[in-house]
Order: sequence, then structure tokens, then C-alpha cells
Amino acid sequence: MALFSRRLPHVITRADLARTLAPTYAKAAQVDAEEAEDRLLRAFANQRILDEIYGGLAAALAEAKGPRTTEDEMVDKLSAGVQARRGRVRAAELTPAVSAVLVLVNVELGEAPQMMRDAIQGGKGRVLLQEGLKAVGAHLVKELVR
Repeated sequence: MALFSRRLPHVITRADLARTLAPTYAKAAQVDAEEAEDRLLRAFANQRILDEIYGGLAAALAEAKGPRTTEDEMVDKLSAGVQARRGRVRAAELTPAVSAVLVLVNVELGEAPQMMRDAIQGGKGRVLLQEGLKAVGAHLVKELVR
């Protein structure tokens, strides 16, 4: 998926993504926020996983952008939100779609069985994963862009 802006990975870095998604992961995995952030950082070391997350964020930014708002204005708002609120993002609602994203992370970390990787890579699982990536992106946009 094409990024919303080439600036996106520079505005919200891998570490920022891990910090902002840590509350959601912590809630789902029942671990503390520090452990959740560490696990996310390890998973995001894989560029494919990171690209999937950026793709969901890009889709959410494109949806949130109004007709008179430019791409750069949206990215600037996101940048300001990351600086001001990255440590205060609340956990996303744990829907089946959001859980599919967390399964992707756990599979990458080796904490989920291979069977789960197969489940999210094919048919309905892939559709659910795509919905989850958009939902996670929309949650981040809602929390960071104000």
C-alpha cells in the first residue's frame, strides 16, 4: 500500500508507533506497558510488519483528510500530536479485527503458533487483518490528530 506521505515514517517513527500502540498490546496480552512496548519494537524491526502498520495509518489519514486539508497539513497535525500525546494514547477497543493485528505481531515475535500465521494470511483472515490495520490507524489518528 502506498504511504499517505513520504514524511510519515519520519513523523511517527518505529519507536513512536511502539509507544502509541503499547497500551492496546498491553491490554490484549495482559502485560505491562513497558513489556508491550519492547515486544512491539522487536516486531517492528521486521520492515514488512512496520509497512503493514504504516499502511493502516496511511489509509486512516487519507480517510480523515477533509476536502480542503492538504496532505502536508494532515502530516503536520499528526507530527504535533505525536510530540504532545505519544505517551498518553489510550488502548484501542479490542475487536476481532484489532486482535488480528496483534496476532500478526505475536506471530512475528514467535509467541503465536504457525497455524495463526496461516489463519491471518488467507481469505477471511487477510480481510480481517486489513480491517484491523485500518482500525488501528483510525484509532491513532483519533488519539493524535486534534
